[in-house]
Amino acid sequence: MTTRPPSAPDPSDGEPHYLGHRDRLRARFAQGGAEALPDYELLELALFRAIPRRDVKPLAKALIRRFGSFAEVVSAEPARLAEIEGIGPGVIADLKLIEAAGHRLARGAIADRPLLSSWSAVLEYCRATMAFAAREQFRVLFLDRRNHLIADEVQGRGTVDHTPVYPREVARRALELSATAIILAHNHPSGDPTPSAADIRMTRELIGVLDPLGILIHDHIILGREGHASFKGLKLI
Repeated sequence: MTTRPPSAPDPSDGEPHYLGHRDRLRARFAQGGAEALPDYELLELALFRAIPRRDVKPLAKALIRRFGSFAEVVSAEPARLAEIEGIGPGVIADLKLIEAAGHRLARGAIADRPLLSSWSAVLEYCRATMAFAAREQFRVLFLDRRNHLIADEVQGRGTVDHTPVYPREVARRALELSATAIILAHNHPSGDPTPSAADIRMTRELIGVLDPLGILIHDHIILGREGHASFKGLKLI
């Protein structure tokens, strides 16, 4: 029987294979940024901290299969994330932190500047905060006379295809904030941002309540996975 010298490495004691993969993935991200990685690999990077001692590639791919994209994974409701085997509270907390950071960055792009001259940033902010939500939500951006943002508030959350909106509540809040204009935004979880008949009717009701108060609706934006629709662009207001 042949014995190895004590100094010879035992292959069975080597580092787990995924550690080298993690180093290579980090290096690619450092060199090329997020654009150098497909969604599942970017998600792997996000999972490294919460799951330090396991190959997370199968888990990342399972998440993408279930939800569709990196953005949809981090935007998914915690209860739905928890349905995936291997996803615990630590992973969910990290994913929701990434989502919150994205929202904060997008909001920073519209802070302290006239929103009508930063329209692409407004659209990006609305997309980041709403486009991938599983349920409808109705958001109002309240603006001052210089069209600077006073407040951004979710006025209602609903089902997968309906959110109750109360025009007089929107008007009351606008008066409380001394807003002179607003931008409306809501999402379509179906993915299709085309305005429905109910969306058009509700917007006209809001105009009817706000116009006598001297409060202008600049636009109503509908967000979906497939893009966005602008009431002003469609000449609906």
